[in-house]
Amino acid sequence: MSRKAHNPLPACLRGGCFEAGCDEAGRGCLAGPVYAAAVILPDGFTHPWLNDSKQLSDARRRELVPLIKDAAVAWAVAWATAREIDSVNILNASILAMHRALDALSVRPGHVAVDGNRFRPYGQIEHTTVVGGDGRYANIAAASVLAKTARDDYMEAAASDYPAYGWNENKGYPTAAHRAALASHGISPLHRLTFRGVKELIEESGY
Repeated sequence: MSRKAHNPLPACLRGGCFEAGCDEAGRGCLAGPVYAAAVILPDGFTHPWLNDSKQLSDARRRELVPLIKDAAVAWAVAWATAREIDSVNILNASILAMHRALDALSVRPGHVAVDGNRFRPYGQIEHTTVVGGDGRYANIAAASVLAKTARDDYMEAAASDYPAYGWNENKGYPTAAHRAALASHGISPLHRLTFRGVKELIEESGY
């Protein structure tokens, strides 16, 4: 991926209120938790590298993590487990993880800006959903970077316990190699049992 700088993103959608940007990582995976982060950046914060985490190399994301944490007014990372995803569905689990990240902030936000088009009210705090928000506002982009790197770290560690699935490479996404490993080795305790590709294997093979 390109390491070139782009026009810096504005810090937030609504200034002067400790706005928290929120994003998640891992919605489309067959295994592992869904992670979310919430980040409050100072008004006026900019950084030429900061962008949607999917547009950044892993090395660039890793360089940004300490910069984000040092600059942030507050930040937090949280998750919902594979079993919670199976219980409440991936959308609700993603929102649950974002609420947990907001709960963990050391500063109470005055507004929440969320990547995407779906969210559930967080207490009485006003929120705004922003499609493509991780490429439009720095606080949402920062949340995407923290959520993505934290989840990648989790899946790389889990790969040591379940080496057959190649999670150090695919991070739980439904790659051809991951699907082949599922067919050969069956499901692990970290697989999402309600997801297509896992659910069918359970039904067909009785795992």
